[in-house]
Amino acid sequence: MGYLISASKEHCAGSVFRKVAGVIALFCIGWAQSGDGGLLEYERNTIDVYEKTKGSVVYIESRRSLRGLSLPSGTELPRGSGSGVIWDREGHVVTNYHVIQNADSVMVFFDRDKQFKAELIGIDSTKDLAVLKVDAPENLLDPVRVGDKQDLVVGRKALALGNPFGLQKTLTVGVISALGRQIRASETRTIRHVIQTDAVINPGNSGGPLLDSQARLIGVNTAIVSRGGANTGIGFAIPVHTVKRVVPELIEHGVVRRAGLGITTLRDKASELYPGEGVVILNVPQGSPAQAAGLRGVSRDSQGKTIVGDVIVKINDTVIRNNDDLAHFLEEQVAGDLVQVTVKRENQEHIVACTLVQIN
Repeated sequence: MGYLISASKEHCAGSVFRKVAGVIALFCIGWAQSGDGGLLEYERNTIDVYEKTKGSVVYIESRRSLRGLSLPSGTELPRGSGSGVIWDREGHVVTNYHVIQNADSVMVFFDRDKQFKAELIGIDSTKDLAVLKVDAPENLLDPVRVGDKQDLVVGRKALALGNPFGLQKTLTVGVISALGRQIRASETRTIRHVIQTDAVINPGNSGGPLLDSQARLIGVNTAIVSRGGANTGIGFAIPVHTVKRVVPELIEHGVVRRAGLGITTLRDKASELYPGEGVVILNVPQGSPAQAAGLRGVSRDSQGKTIVGDVIVKINDTVIRNNDDLAHFLEEQVAGDLVQVTVKRENQEHIVACTLVQIN
């Protein structure tokens, strides 16, 4: 009897399983026959982002003029390439500074048969950003939608669109791997608050957009970590809030206007005069707010010996260890702000109030 009961339960379970399987099969057949070809929701979103943004991405070729060679006058040859993103309908294109650095001319390609010579509008080497402008027909100018800082969440889908190795409009997909990374923009400056992503970024992707699942720009791809020159799953992008702050300044003024103390400082590597942390003030201009505040630069005594005046160690509540710290603090300020500058002077700390001035 026990066997029969067991067999009966097995038969019922099998019957139920076959019915459920049949329903699932019918559902799958209907899904596969639907208009989207049975795409997964993830795939549909990826395709949607690509279709919405592919027209906003351009291929950029920087060129150098050849002089002193037996070639026709004005001959130019490509020296590098990258990507760019259309910013507005006026023809402004955002890319990386290093993509167009030292170029004699820059060409922007919408398609292989639609290319335009670009005008350089402005650069910010400290953020590795540049703005170009092309005189292209309006139907080619499809500006990217721009996201916000709050759209940046670790684990969120991230899509990189660009021209790696010259392969135009290549899409790769990953996630935001981390936020708040730091990469070096130059010998003396770093770029902070950088996005890390595992969306594949290779040489040629530089200057192209990093997008979210809503087809919004969340960053400008700029660098990879690689020992062999190709992607290893660690790429970096300038975050959207930095791009939104820098690009309008470059369009309007050609440079980013920043607040400053109006002083010159000694480079970190040249600060053997003061081996500790802080920024050595080299010169305080006559009649400047810094002079009115009582800040002192480097001077010489009657024997010609160099005398260190003030060393900036803190502004407001921010510790200043080097020129990079100082520059990053000032980026967040506005000309006319009154700040409390803590300096070391003759081994004693002094706090002086100083009004920031506008510098280019």
